[in-house]
Amino acid sequence: MNRIKYCFATLFFLFVAVGFAQETGTKDRESGHTNQNKFKQLYEEFSTPNTYRSASGAPGPDYYQQQANYVMHITLDDTNAKIYGEETITYINNSPDNLEYLWVQLDQNVRAKDSKSPLRDGGGVPLAEQPGSFAGKYLTQPFDGGFNIEHVKDASGKALSYTINQTMMRINIPTPLKSKDQIEFSIKWNYNIPDHTINRARSGFEYFAKDDNRAYVIAQFFPRMAVYNDVEGWQNHQFWGSGEFALPFGDYEVNITVPADHILDATGTLQNRKDVFSKEMMKRYEKAKKSYNKPVIIVTQAEAEAAEKTKSTATKTWKFKAKNVRDYGFATSRKFIWDMQAVKVGSKDVMAVSMYPKEGNPLWEEYSTKAVAHALKSYSEHSLEYPYPKAISVHAKQQGMEYPMICWNYGRPNEDGTYADQVKFGMISVIIHEVGHNFFPMIVNSDERQWGWMDEGLDTFLQYMAEQEFGELYPEAIAPNKKYPSRRGEPSKIIPYMSGDQSKIAPIMSNPENVYQLGPNAYAKPATALNILRETVMGKELFDHAFKTYSERWKFKHPTPEDFFRTMEDASAVDLDWYWRGWFYTTDYVDIGVKGIKKYYVSNKPSKQMLEYMAARNISEADLPPLVYLADEDAEDFDATLKGKAPTENSKSLKEFMMDNLTAAERTAVKEPKYFYEVTFNKPGGIPMPLIVEYTYADGSVKNITYPPEVWRKNDKEVKLVISSMTELKGIVVDPKLETADIDTSNNSWPKKEENSDFDNFKNKTKG
Repeated sequence: MNRIKYCFATLFFLFVAVGFAQETGTKDRESGHTNQNKFKQLYEEFSTPNTYRSASGAPGPDYYQQQANYVMHITLDDTNAKIYGEETITYINNSPDNLEYLWVQLDQNVRAKDSKSPLRDGGGVPLAEQPGSFAGKYLTQPFDGGFNIEHVKDASGKALSYTINQTMMRINIPTPLKSKDQIEFSIKWNYNIPDHTINRARSGFEYFAKDDNRAYVIAQFFPRMAVYNDVEGWQNHQFWGSGEFALPFGDYEVNITVPADHILDATGTLQNRKDVFSKEMMKRYEKAKKSYNKPVIIVTQAEAEAAEKTKSTATKTWKFKAKNVRDYGFATSRKFIWDMQAVKVGSKDVMAVSMYPKEGNPLWEEYSTKAVAHALKSYSEHSLEYPYPKAISVHAKQQGMEYPMICWNYGRPNEDGTYADQVKFGMISVIIHEVGHNFFPMIVNSDERQWGWMDEGLDTFLQYMAEQEFGELYPEAIAPNKKYPSRRGEPSKIIPYMSGDQSKIAPIMSNPENVYQLGPNAYAKPATALNILRETVMGKELFDHAFKTYSERWKFKHPTPEDFFRTMEDASAVDLDWYWRGWFYTTDYVDIGVKGIKKYYVSNKPSKQMLEYMAARNISEADLPPLVYLADEDAEDFDATLKGKAPTENSKSLKEFMMDNLTAAERTAVKEPKYFYEVTFNKPGGIPMPLIVEYTYADGSVKNITYPPEVWRKNDKEVKLVISSMTELKGIVVDPKLETADIDTSNNSWPKKEENSDFDNFKNKTKG
């Protein structure tokens, strides 16, 4: 008798377990496929931890990184739009390896006449194309760009041989550079500066025909050391145009010679301010250092307009030093208006700076430095404290690019000074985004060439939070909007991309050169994934602690995606392998719905279905202990007298159990549910997510339950849940607040909501 009872008690467990094994493991064994369970550990995808990178996601005890220090002398030829430079690089080999040669990046070569970059994409004839792009392809001669290398010499002045392969140059050193040793060499070069408004070059000049002047935003302007690390050795992946940059940290000493009437700012601290500033500029600068509420104009619009009218033949040299930066950029023009404001970040002051021509006003004077200051505060709060002395926003048409302490940003009013909200919010957003890049990847120095999302996605996520905070801080700036109209970050904004043509979508974990839609893939989708992770999956407290842990662990270091994934789990105790797998390693989407619902009542007798189940296993009712049975209202043998009664009224065994095991006071406190429902939730989409459900009852009450994502771990397609209640269930809504980026909400409700067709919506619109 005991054996039979024990066997029956384990039947249901065995039935479920065997069914699950048949659904996953057995099929895998028969077909030879690997385990496809979404909750499978990511061991196959991740590299094995080692002494360089630990399993926790932190740098290991043997972690190392190289250092490249630069001393540069740069001359800008404004008449011919040409730049000349000579640099001395001191390269320190902190790796355990002896290096046979050195790799240097020549990113300007992407614009050389013989560049292969324009030839790498097919696609046929487009139905429409912007005039500038069309003219650049078919109506004009190719731009004569790219580096002209004049010489490469060692520290004694002896020529070093080198080999140029597209955007990479191998320096063939005579003897290997030993571990822990360093080498000094120099490169002399020049190149023609491109018009960055054509084909959206990342740096160059904009020509203003009305006053015959140029405004320069200059970057990728010098041969730069490639990264050598424990992950790839030399990271010498070619620069094709989309994949951005991988660079070592170092100290910079840069002297930049430009026309004497130019205004210039750059990465680093200006060393000879009194030589290049007028006395009036110095007074204004000292005032700006103490102004925390609003910017102080260093060069006024009137002064900039006066400078536009004449061109000095004299020159000035601006001298800068920067410590522990991974790159360098500068901007210069006689057209620039210049303002600055001190920002308190932690215990120190940081200077928020803007440079813009009169064409940017009044928009830039009103909002640029305000956006810079806000970005510094917001990002410092959510990631790591900003370590550099300043952050500069430079106005440049059609630009959005970032470098340590300096960035170029778009957003230009009409000629009469008016502007639409779209232009205003676009400008504020791009400034927040590009200033934010100081944190990712300029400080948390991920490899943009391989993993574009690690800087763009994380930055866009932080940008979304900063934008929303900006709207709360400056409600007058967003009126009449109730909240800042962020372009990316909210779950609903990514649905069109994730529900699109799968043949035109790549996983986030793809090289940026190999995706069809870089914006949604590297910016919007990872930002949305992190937003959902923070708001819905982990909760703000756990997420924020883990994200700050990652930021602190990897500041001024080179993290990989695995370091990020591992740290987020290590610092939170939340298993997220299923989340990374679904959102980052696949092109799956979220779609969860209500498949069906059945009503049950408690009974003292087994149903026909139960009797058939017992008969198939040769078990009689007499063999079983007292049981509580649930009867399906839709079954053919359902007893209608069960409806509306408490469970103890319909089940003698349940009533006896309560009488024997509960005190009188406990029995009085019991509330017996009269309604039992089996709700089947299905998941047509591939990504598991928390099952967020709103239940509405006949008495008007509403109950919200969030089931953990693990509810899908044993059945990736559907799950059945039991709901008990005192009153009748009247409605069910999955994801009522649209938190999960569910691509199809037509299946999210029971009873199913009637939705108008596109034709009905069109008719209603025309009637209105």
